Amino acid sequence: MILSRGGKYTEDDAKAVMVQILNVVAFCHLQGVVHRDLKPENFLYTSKDESSELKAIDFGLSDFVRPDERLNDIVGSAYYVAPEVLHRSYSTEADVWSIGVIAYILLCGSRPFWARTESGIFRAVLKADPGFDEAPWPSLSSEAKDFVQRLLNKDPRKRISAAQALSHPWIRNYNDVKVPLDILIFKLMKTYMRSSSLRKAALRALSKTLTADELYYLREQFALLEPSKNGSISLENINKALKKYATDAMKESRITDFLSSLSSLQYRRMDFEEFCAAALSVHQLEALDRWEQHARCAYELFEKDGNRAIVIEELASELGLGPSIPVHVVLHDWIRHTDGKLSFLGFVKLLHGVSSRSLPKVQL
Repeated sequence: MILSRGGKYTEDDAKAVMVQILNVVAFCHLQGVVHRDLKPENFLYTSKDESSELKAIDFGLSDFVRPDERLNDIVGSAYYVAPEVLHRSYSTEADVWSIGVIAYILLCGSRPFWARTESGIFRAVLKADPGFDEAPWPSLSSEAKDFVQRLLNKDPRKRISAAQALSHPWIRNYNDVKVPLDILIFKLMKTYMRSSSLRKAALRALSKTLTADELYYLREQFALLEPSKNGSISLENINKALKKYATDAMKESRITDFLSSLSSLQYRRMDFEEFCAAALSVHQLEALDRWEQHARCAYELFEKDGNRAIVIEELASELGLGPSIPVHVVLHDWIRHTDGKLSFLGFVKLLHGVSSRSLPKVQL
């Protein structure tokens, strides 16, 4: 068991453990399997030597989950359970939260959420923030702290995936870490392919503001899809990449059916620039301190290249809003009254995508 030595790990020792856990979990998630009970007791060394490989055990609570499906039963161990599990609507991101709890314990020797009763622990998970002020946190690297914080984001949409965690600056240069194919990129690409041309233009502007660190993960993912000589990918590339890692579990969780949502790539190719727009997560970027800067820079680019006068009805039809929605009331603040172009607020809302579900309820 990974906590058998007691006490806390050095950062390098913690990295060695994290790389193995994240690789196992990223592979499970690619297959459409969510473990649902990740905790130190469920990782064992393959021999008595702590430099041997770790293996995950006890898949008794695991389940198959389609990329666009949510699970709702509350399972797992109290200290490691994610907030969205307690809200009864979760997917693979819940495993990443549990890994964040393990990382926190490895680095500082104590639990991030603690109480004397199970209901007290659940309350802490939902309401409290993990502490990073007490020893040893001030003496640990800022990258280690950022790594744990990005795993323990209470909003599952803002939490990084297991594959993204392996491309985090704290861990990616440790012993030639390989970043695995991430199921998340297919979810994001599906949303992008179904987006309006206006939203695609906004996402392209945002992708041009990404830093080298943020692009690292996207470059690794693009390379795993084995682009053609001219540096573009098609549906065939995606199919091939998935087949390479497929197991029976992938068939069971219907991951391959999910590809039908990317079927328009059958007739065209996507270059790296467009892939960045398609596979970036607006929610994750929003969790960063520099989000405002990203959004402002992106809006400036959009103003130059893509912003044009928009009629509210046109915007409503771009966003696929039905006739029952009072569009003038709902979309009024999206458009600049001086010239009829998209306002900064409208631009940011557009980046997030919109559905009738996400719009404010308007009293008529």
